[in-house]
This record gives sequence, C-alpha cells and structure tokens, in this order.
Amino acid sequence: VGSEMCIRDRREKMNGIMKYINRIARSNEVVYANRLRGYGITQSQHPYILLICREPGIPQEKISREICVNKSSVTRQITILEEKGLIVRKQDQTDRRVWRVYPTQRMQELLPHVRQVMKEWNEYLLEEFDEEQREHLIAALEQLARRAQDAAKENLKGRERQP
Repeated sequence: VGSEMCIRDRREKMNGIMKYINRIARSNEVVYANRLRGYGITQSQHPYILLICREPGIPQEKISREICVNKSSVTRQITILEEKGLIVRKQDQTDRRVWRVYPTQRMQELLPHVRQVMKEWNEYLLEEFDEEQREHLIAALEQLARRAQDAAKENLKGRERQP
C-alpha cells in the first residue's frame, strides 16, 4: 500500500508539473521586479533587452516569435522601451513594412546589470543541487522549453490567421 501511495503521489506531481513551473515563474517575476526596479525597467522587459542586445537590428516581428509573445504585446513593450530611450526603431531599407529594433547606448549599459540579476537568481535557485543534478535539470528544462515554445508558436500562428 505504501509503494502504491508513493507512485500515485509521483503521478499527481507529474500531472501538476505546470503548478511548479508557474510557482517558479511567479517567484521569478517578484525577484526580478524588485532587483530591476532601480534600473527603471520591469521584469517583463528583461527578455527584450537580452534579445535586442544580442541581435541589434532584429525585426520587431521576430521578437514576437523568439520570446513567444503576441505582436501587440511586443509593440507595447517596444514603445515603452523607445520612450525610455533604450531602443531605436528604424524602417527596413528594402521592406518598408519591417521595423528593425536597435539598442541604444543606455540599453547596452543596462545589459550587464540584467545579466547579473539573472546570474544571482540562477545561482540561488541551484545552490542546493550538485553538478549532476544541475545538468539533468537543465537538460530536462531545455527539452520542456523546446516543446512548449513549439506549441506556443503553433498557437500564435493559428491566432494570427483568424479574423
């Protein structure tokens, strides 16, 4: 009976995996919001900063695909970042429908601070894990993230086609 209970508990935990992922994500939002507040950015803006600094001139539409956020949300965040003087939008020379996003010097200066916040948070979360546990966890999370991102991209495509 004891082992049956253990198996059922494990199955319930597996079925509730999103409960744990969501709890981590909400905690992440709280920590990032607190630690990034002093830099005048929000926790939801940090993925934009990382991506735009990594790919200067990235088309605005690609940002939507890369971070799995709908186009209207990207437009809203890009507008805010532009108003804060963190990015510059320029129309593509060959395709006038495409807007490219470039980081300003100010955004480039924020990048090390954003990375430091991420590094400290990751170190804190993994503090109690040995190296092998870390490797297994990261591999499993990468696999889950790929599948989730593929599903999200498919769902975003479906929504964009609807009237």
